[in-house]
Amino acid sequence: LTQSTMETKPVITCLKTLLIVYSFVFWITGAILLAVGVWGKLMLGPYISLIADNSTNAPYVLIGTGTVIIVFGLFGCFATCRGSPWMLKLYAMFLSLVFLAELVAGISGFVFRHEIKGTFRRTYTDAVLNYNAQDEASRAVDYLQNKLRCCGVYNYTSWLSSVYYPSNGIPPSCCFNSSDCNPEDLRNATLAPSKVYHQGCFDLVTSFMETNMAIIAGVTFGIAFSQLIGMLLACCLSRIITANQYEMV
Repeated sequence: LTQSTMETKPVITCLKTLLIVYSFVFWITGAILLAVGVWGKLMLGPYISLIADNSTNAPYVLIGTGTVIIVFGLFGCFATCRGSPWMLKLYAMFLSLVFLAELVAGISGFVFRHEIKGTFRRTYTDAVLNYNAQDEASRAVDYLQNKLRCCGVYNYTSWLSSVYYPSNGIPPSCCFNSSDCNPEDLRNATLAPSKVYHQGCFDLVTSFMETNMAIIAGVTFGIAFSQLIGMLLACCLSRIITANQYEMV
């Protein structure tokens, strides 16, 4: 072995170790995204159907992204162990694409947050006005009102102009005590306000979104910029191996 190769060997070993650790952490983020996507699909379906105009693909996007990251995280570990320059370059290229995609997603979410609120206001108002207690949108409204302990868009008065109210009154999902809430009371404009939640659902949901927007944006940008570390490690390792024609064992 030449002197330069002997000096380079510890550097390559160090870079390999760092890149394997990074790839493992990257793999974990993929597993988390996959888990969040599955949880979102199973648990947040009713909320998502109200927030989006049409049935959104957000959970599927998370599931797909998580799966791809898991595969490339394993590929990164394999490429590092093999010490293959072309594999490392491919891994760095993939990380750069993930970085750009996350950056675009994070900026879009921040820029269009007011549009998201406007869409939710419109879709939730439509769901309340056209409520029939049977279709998917109606079940989503009931689910939201039960879970968040809210009633109507801004308050219970939203229900007074709905197609459901004249014959059925305010839906039972608005009641804070279901055992003390009969259909006659819910049809009575004088009695009903004392039986239902006074907080509107729109304010509750949007305040939750705004409170957590900074956290979501911070996590997104944090993960995005972590890809730069992986790209740098992969490119450095590839260049050093190529320059020294170092055969990995």
